[in-house]
Amino acid sequence: MLDYDKEAERYDASRGGEPRAAAAAQAVLSLLPDGTRRLLDVACGTGIVTRRLATGRDGLRVTGVDLAPAMARQAAARMPGTVVLADSRRLPFHAGRFDAVSSVWLLHLAPTEADVRTIVGECARMLRPGGVYVTTVDKAAAHNVGSDIDAVMASRPCRAARDAAALVESYALDHALLPAGEARFTGHGQGRSPRRTVADLRRGWFVTLPPGGELAGGFAARLAELPDQDRPRPDPVFTVRAFRKSG
Repeated sequence: MLDYDKEAERYDASRGGEPRAAAAAQAVLSLLPDGTRRLLDVACGTGIVTRRLATGRDGLRVTGVDLAPAMARQAAARMPGTVVLADSRRLPFHAGRFDAVSSVWLLHLAPTEADVRTIVGECARMLRPGGVYVTTVDKAAAHNVGSDIDAVMASRPCRAARDAAALVESYALDHALLPAGEARFTGHGQGRSPRRTVADLRRGWFVTLPPGGELAGGFAARLAELPDQDRPRPDPVFTVRAFRKSG
């Protein structure tokens, strides 16, 4: 698992920067009902998407939450006075305070299935009746674009996806969150090259391949044999799902 305090300084540049952020924010905004005024962005990271949410619709007030202090500091620099340091499993707000809650690239990071259930439950608790929860799903699957890199990495050990769409929908239904739409967006700048994938292996991006281990070294060697070492393969296309709170 990556240390997101250490990642904070390079996070945006290594993940598509403003073009990717703009695409993500537009997808989230497209699923928010007219009249949405208060949005909580859970796991806001550096705030690069959060800021675009805040400026993307007139009258929308956005609060950001993140657990990593270095990430939250960067978000606070972008959006002074609107970012809170907190755990997504224990959100520090009164129930029903928000018209909408978003979590972009969060659920796949949860350590356990129970953590995902808890996060979805907390996001549901934040919503007023009729409010909407918007979240990314199937993140790992989106990165499989059918490239030669994917062919090399296909045999790596994989853990069950915490953010599989069907699972997230079942957790949402447990908290009276009903399916309310879907959008997709391109992860601009996230197409992997062989050399970049080797670097990701060495810094722990692939959670089932500990850096420095024999298994990770074998995959790195095979990746180093691929042609066009610095040519990015196609960008992933991510999925965002919306759920409306009944009542």
